[in-house]
Amino acid sequence: MRRKGSSEELERRRVQAMALLDQGWSQAEIARRFGVTQGAVSQWKKAYRGDGPDGLKAHRHPGPKPKLNEKQRQRLGKMLLKGARAHGYRTELWTLSRVAEVIGQRFGVQYDPSGVWHVLRNMGWSCQKPERRARERDEEAVARWRKEDWPRIKKRAKQRA
Repeated sequence: MRRKGSSEELERRRVQAMALLDQGWSQAEIARRFGVTQGAVSQWKKAYRGDGPDGLKAHRHPGPKPKLNEKQRQRLGKMLLKGARAHGYRTELWTLSRVAEVIGQRFGVQYDPSGVWHVLRNMGWSCQKPERRARERDEEAVARWRKEDWPRIKKRAKQRA
């Protein structure tokens, strides 16, 4: 389990531990001092001996290789901008399941909808919900009501209270 603290703090701790090791402290003493296992200290020592201070630096875990390459993600973005109807759906609403279907059909890659969310987020897309407004809505009438009627209704409510 990863210790709490920023990458820089954890790196600083490893450097301090190796300084103590160089001063003659045992791995067991260092483990107790920093609240880690002796195995962790052993790994730090091996990294330090192999790569010097660079061996103690924080490294980001690369994770699995993406199923879609950069060019495919760009093509996917262009396809999504055309809208869901252009891909045979009855509405313009893109859902994660729909995007997963399109990816499967166009690129032959299967994604779980939860995985699609990570792809979209890495492409700079965000979750959007369509506004729920009636097509017949009269914006001028709404603005007029807010300006004229609502203040009067609010004032009357305050007077009654």
